[in-house]
Amino acid sequence: MKRLFFAVLLLFSCGAHASPEGLWRVIGDKSGVPEALVRISVHDGVYEGKIVKVFPRPGIDPDALCESCPGELKNRPVAGLTILTGMRQEGDEYKGGEILDPDSGETYHCSMNLSGEGSRLLLRGYVLIPLFGRTETWIREAP
Repeated sequence: MKRLFFAVLLLFSCGAHASPEGLWRVIGDKSGVPEALVRISVHDGVYEGKIVKVFPRPGIDPDALCESCPGELKNRPVAGLTILTGMRQEGDEYKGGEILDPDSGETYHCSMNLSGEGSRLLLRGYVLIPLFGRTETWIREAP
């Protein structure tokens, strides 16, 4: 009976901590290498993500400016940009948000799902419908 109680307690405690809040290592879907660290936070039920560090790679300056970004974001440092906005939890998924690609300056619809007991975030950016998009895997660095 004690084992069952602790198993149930563990299950609920793991589920309670399965949140996208925290620090994530962005693995590029095209490059397959770590590209940045993004901190996801929640305010009034809405999740947002800000780039806190850009990793140097061939052809990428970690101090790069967002030259292709629209409006007030144009020519701002990529490190420090809020790239994920408007995400809300719907059951086990997070939907309704947008993600900014600082390389192209384009903004896409976005959805995300936690996997691997909360250690991986599958983030899908798309145009119109999720079928027309790309998925990146983000690896949790810290809660």
